[in-house]
Amino acid sequence: MENPSSSPPFPTELDLDNLKAIKILGKGAMGTVFLVHDTFTDPTARSPFALKVVQRSKHDADRRALWEIGVLTRLSPPDPTPQHPFLPRLLGRLETSEFLAWAVPYCPGSDLNVLRYRQNDGVFSPAVIRFYLAEIICALEHLHSLGIVYRDLKPENILIQQSGHVTLTDFDLSRNLKKKQLSETLTDEKKDQNSLSEIPVRRKHQRNFIRWIPVVPDNKYKKALKKAKSARVSPVSRRKLSFSDGERSNSFVGTEEYVSPEVIRGEGHEFAVDWWALGILTYEMLYGTTPFKGKNRKKTFRNVLTKEPELKGQPNALTDLIGRLLQKDPKKRLGYHRGVCEIKEHPFFKGVRWDLLTEVLRPPFIPSGDDADLKEKVTPGKIDIREYFLSLKSPSSMPPSPLPSPSIELKRNVSFMEY
Repeated sequence: MENPSSSPPFPTELDLDNLKAIKILGKGAMGTVFLVHDTFTDPTARSPFALKVVQRSKHDADRRALWEIGVLTRLSPPDPTPQHPFLPRLLGRLETSEFLAWAVPYCPGSDLNVLRYRQNDGVFSPAVIRFYLAEIICALEHLHSLGIVYRDLKPENILIQQSGHVTLTDFDLSRNLKKKQLSETLTDEKKDQNSLSEIPVRRKHQRNFIRWIPVVPDNKYKKALKKAKSARVSPVSRRKLSFSDGERSNSFVGTEEYVSPEVIRGEGHEFAVDWWALGILTYEMLYGTTPFKGKNRKKTFRNVLTKEPELKGQPNALTDLIGRLLQKDPKKRLGYHRGVCEIKEHPFFKGVRWDLLTEVLRPPFIPSGDDADLKEKVTPGKIDIREYFLSLKSPSSMPPSPLPSPSIELKRNVSFMEY
């Protein structure tokens, strides 16, 4: 996990003139993420960070950017309050007439989508799925406790920190909602086979299962990195319903293959949309594809509304978890009534030490010291961010940007250790 105390000191307001880009980490509809360093405080680029830059001229960019900065501010408590281990910390921000930008810690392990494609068979083992899901659930639990519904859970938004633990990113589609009252409570007599008889994180004589990750051909890898577009469109109808169990949003937002049935139907939605997305994510981690993908958006949405997920293989705790998360009626969905407690109690997570996740010293994947993306290997950047965006506006009058491709170059095999 990123340790806030070990992060370089950043002023509340960053100076764009002092920031130089080392490379592009990613591009989206709203902005571009650079790996940068501050030439004044860190001239040798020993502690680079991720900087998301949004051009203010873009439609709706200001509002979404300011919203994300606001969410990150809420997730970044002042010292000595501990930072949540699986959520990012806002390191600094800047605002000019041209740009809005904000800095968060750099995650050298790329994202869960990239990591999955680096597996021989393009999927994770159940043990690895359990580890990553547990950390993602803890991150969502914290967001929900703040009244924030995430609404954009997908592999591309789950980054791997230097430590191998996860962190969520991209909060511009999130929303504040009033928390509903729990309709059910835990009772002692329910603590049976579903309760957590937890196993220790460190075990003697533990075996290490090592999977070598091959170099993925460029064309396959580039295809893997194509990110789904956010589906921000108007539904056919919006039903005006009255809810007594908490506030709901009527916004139609999300990523096509991860959008929940209630969002498509325009019925209004609340925190259960995150548990639906968790089910889609789990399915993709297990099978290598999403369950409702169609040839186009219309067919994908029809599948979401009418098709049941195809759970291949013998039924087990993991497939049962997926089935319970992908209930089309949100009131029947795991997590609807008692929130994260219902999910943590599921048999698939039996034995998980939720309070000790941060103490796992050997996550399934740790960015290798030989990885070109590691911050110890980067060199000071010489690219001016303003010049980069100017080159996009006038490509004929500017030389090509020397920034390397945002795709990770898989030059060598790396080891994958299952805990």
